[in-house]
Amino acid sequence: MTHQYVALSAEQKKELQDIALRIVTPGKGILAADESVGSMAKRLTQIGVENTEENRRQYRQLLFRADDRIDSCIGGVIFFHETLYQKADDGTPFVKMIKDKGIVVGIKVDKGVVPLPGTNGETTTQGLDGLSERCVQYKKDGADFAKWRCVLKISSTTPSQLAIQENANVLARYASICQQHGIVPIVEPEILPDGDHDLKRCQYVTEKVLTAVYKAMSDHHVYLEGSLLKPNMVTPGHSCPTKYSPQEIAMATVTALRRTVPPAVAGVTFLSGGQSEEEASVNLNAINICPLVKPWPLTFSYGRALQASALNAWRGQRENEHAATEEFIKRAEVNGLAAQGKYISSSDSCGAAGQSLYIANHAY
Repeated sequence: MTHQYVALSAEQKKELQDIALRIVTPGKGILAADESVGSMAKRLTQIGVENTEENRRQYRQLLFRADDRIDSCIGGVIFFHETLYQKADDGTPFVKMIKDKGIVVGIKVDKGVVPLPGTNGETTTQGLDGLSERCVQYKKDGADFAKWRCVLKISSTTPSQLAIQENANVLARYASICQQHGIVPIVEPEILPDGDHDLKRCQYVTEKVLTAVYKAMSDHHVYLEGSLLKPNMVTPGHSCPTKYSPQEIAMATVTALRRTVPPAVAGVTFLSGGQSEEEASVNLNAINICPLVKPWPLTFSYGRALQASALNAWRGQRENEHAATEEFIKRAEVNGLAAQGKYISSSDSCGAAGQSLYIANHAY
């Protein structure tokens, strides 16, 4: 048995755990506002807005200007590099706006997915080179947690063992590097909803992927109490002809997590994975009332499922900013309730909140 050298001091561990637990305080989740310039182009094009830095700044500003109603339901905000250094109209840095609300600032640190040779179109995620230096700078500039996304897909030949192992190791190395610099890593092994697979197949693959991730986290001596997991919910493929209830999705999701995720992990913050705003909230609520023992906070780290109605209301017009901010606050409050199993679905599923946000082969 190899010897484990001490990777973190007691003080470092305490800092990491304190940050992680602040983010997932009961009823709180994460606003993922870390869309890349390319991803923002897709969002803005849909509402007829030019993808300029100023338009991206104005849009992020209307989210960050939300009043103290979000203090009880948003524990962290994930920034994109550009956004971390932007300011509001009055000159206040966005980082200060968020920190002044008592919300933790995070940063996307991966450099995107690239093809993994020797596989059938599978990918790995780049960005480990220079990550240590970037963490030092980001910590100095106000970020206390980070996010790294790996992507796997379900088909007749995938995910391959090679892709599962490679992505698990990349996530563990990223997590270890972040923790050395006082940054809580959010580990995101996303299994895409593309395909016609059923719920059982997604559960099986999710369990295999998460098992590999936590084996790698153990091998790399990652401090689990100072880390968060951002997984997909267990859902059928987007083209699956069978429809499943929120209760069935919840049972499959919680079962998969119970079989694979150590209780030491500080929290689980689900990605929305192309679900509509309302669907993501209803399923999160079902997960939290699922009658199985759940040793971690189960909450949200949503991008599209917190922002779709806000974007639709804004449409690039200054006079619509207040209405757009109200839409964001409404979705944040709904998900804050869902994270506690207290959300009762309304008629929203008929309006904008019920629109599917699925994008094939979704990339950031």
